[in-house]
Amino acid sequence: MSEYVPIAGLSVSKPLFDFIEGAATGAGMSAEDFWRAVAKIAADHTATNQALLDKRDELQTKIDNWYTEGGDKGPEAQEAFLREIGYIVPEGPDFTIETMGIDPEISQISGPQLVVPVKNARYALNAANARWGSLYDALYGTDSIPETDGAEKGGGYNPVRGAKVIAFAKGFLDEHFPLDGAKHDQVKGYRVADGALVANLGDKTAGLSDPAAFRGYQGDAGQPTAVLLRNNNLHAELMIDRGHAIGKDDPSGLADIILESAITTIMDCEDSVAAVDGEDKAEVYANYLGLVKGDLTTSFQKGGETVSRGLDPDRTYTAADGSELTLKGRVVMLIRNVGHLMRNPGVLLPNGDEIFEGMLDACVTGLLAKYDVGGKRNSMHGSTYVVKPKMHGPEEVAFAVQLFTDVESAMGLPARTLKIGIMDEERRTTVNLKECIRQAKDRVIFINTGFLDRTGDELHTSMKAGPFMRKAEIKGAAFMTAYENWNVDNGLMSGFQGRAQIGKGMWAMPDLMAAMIEQKIGHPKAGADCAWVPSPTGATLHALHYHKVDVDQIQDELKSRGRASLHDILTVPLGSPNTWSAEDIQQEVDNNCQGILGYVVRWVDHGVGCSKVPDINDVGLMEDRATCRISSQHLANWLEHNVCSKEQVEESLQRMAAKVDEQNAGDPTYRPMAGNFESSLAFRAASDLIFKGTEQPSGYTEPLLHATRLELKAQG
Repeated sequence: MSEYVPIAGLSVSKPLFDFIEGAATGAGMSAEDFWRAVAKIAADHTATNQALLDKRDELQTKIDNWYTEGGDKGPEAQEAFLREIGYIVPEGPDFTIETMGIDPEISQISGPQLVVPVKNARYALNAANARWGSLYDALYGTDSIPETDGAEKGGGYNPVRGAKVIAFAKGFLDEHFPLDGAKHDQVKGYRVADGALVANLGDKTAGLSDPAAFRGYQGDAGQPTAVLLRNNNLHAELMIDRGHAIGKDDPSGLADIILESAITTIMDCEDSVAAVDGEDKAEVYANYLGLVKGDLTTSFQKGGETVSRGLDPDRTYTAADGSELTLKGRVVMLIRNVGHLMRNPGVLLPNGDEIFEGMLDACVTGLLAKYDVGGKRNSMHGSTYVVKPKMHGPEEVAFAVQLFTDVESAMGLPARTLKIGIMDEERRTTVNLKECIRQAKDRVIFINTGFLDRTGDELHTSMKAGPFMRKAEIKGAAFMTAYENWNVDNGLMSGFQGRAQIGKGMWAMPDLMAAMIEQKIGHPKAGADCAWVPSPTGATLHALHYHKVDVDQIQDELKSRGRASLHDILTVPLGSPNTWSAEDIQQEVDNNCQGILGYVVRWVDHGVGCSKVPDINDVGLMEDRATCRISSQHLANWLEHNVCSKEQVEESLQRMAAKVDEQNAGDPTYRPMAGNFESSLAFRAASDLIFKGTEQPSGYTEPLLHATRLELKAQG
């Protein structure tokens, strides 16, 4: 049992209390004043928070009953019914968002965005430093370059593969930074003269076709060590070093191309994190504070040596006009708080109830924002960018805005310091997106789609409508295409262009970068300013797409199209089980069971909220609670409509447990599930997520996962 410290009428978990003691002092605030503020905010808002959750349940009950009583499943009838019960609210007149103090990385620069569990200091630092990445390394170390014709990765450096990497990279330069009448592979050397880049071709010279693409250099103008170029507001640095292992054999001395990669990163306290109590929350908050202050460090073993890591410095160049040019060496960070649903035992209220975790996150985020308001370590405007997930409709967005307003007042922050990113991942938010944005029009900096959570909510909301399609088919369903377009349309009509981000979701296969390069260009082509990638390497490769696609130009074109169809959004993606073979159904059941078990066993037993989990075919997928939600709700839906039986799912769970055990055989800390079905808390949690899936609020996995993890921690 955690030790609690009484303060301001609250009982605070000792690790969390200790963290706040130091954090509050550093922010110029007493710990007692902080906890007094938390107590008042909880007293003022807990009842409202609970009422909003109750309304979710009331609406869901009405929808369930409507379907059960034979309600018309068509979109026209559904729209009329949802308006009647207040699920869809009236839409007001057009407006333009009014948010001020937004950094250009969010308002003007289109590029990759990382999402990282801030609980893991090493991953968080890697993500913060992912602003710049080696194109050569990203190409050489992934499947972006095929391992054919002698181009295998092997143990050491393979010059055949290296040559293919260099050819790809110089093709990138020719495409986006072309020379007049020459190719970059003809260059014998680069120099700067009269504020322009000059390429020496031996018998002649050439300049850039677009001289304005040259931004600056490092070293001597006659023999620069770095050349900085810019295209579509993104930078690329030519690293020139004739003493380098690669540069010594390159005619121009080019040793690498360093791309501006992840522009922003979401430091995640939510779906990718397993934080179930005060001890966990203190660790999460401490890492984020270290990032904001700039003093977070970590050490780890790599290749038999201890490696230390901290935050990268800014990058300084001589600009084309001779002045000094400094570019940020790190991403601009956003922080994702949890949603409105969960409570956390890290703080107990005067009546003994646990605090709503979203309130605690908001208060601590506000406290830590005080470190950046004056110092401008992360935001040049002193803004703190809070991504708020899993809100259901305009009322819940308005509640978050009021909560932020009260936190700013309590922490002594300037008004609207706390900006808000709206995750459009719940059906009730999607159909009311314009009104959700309106509620936050002077704070909003971000709207983002999320296929997995959005599908999980679709499954739960329409659970009684009938059996859903197989998972792979849902991605191509009418509602999904319309949902993605609707998000962009509403953002553009609300004035997001040049002011705020319109984002797209994750590429979940970190080992399949060739496929990502081929497919993920669809996100900027759809008008998205940013899209999620699973790693710094992925960010460097996804940056290639933003050099190819001018997102501003795409958004200009999209503004003239008609808004996506609400009726398509309301078309429930029901399947036709009578056309599926028994093998098709078993395959889907096995795939879902394996994915749930593979994720849950790490969550419960190790407290790992996001990791690369092998799927049923041993392909590594980035899994978090959103992937678990869709898989568990999908099986709950099929059980509800007798597509599969309880016995069939139980048999699959036990068989897949053995497969997951085998996939984790190399981990000495792993606890096998097979043969331990009665005692394995992880196996029980995975089973409950399925068989109790219809009972879970909005189909969320958090309540069961948190309860099981707390049970395991209590066992020591």
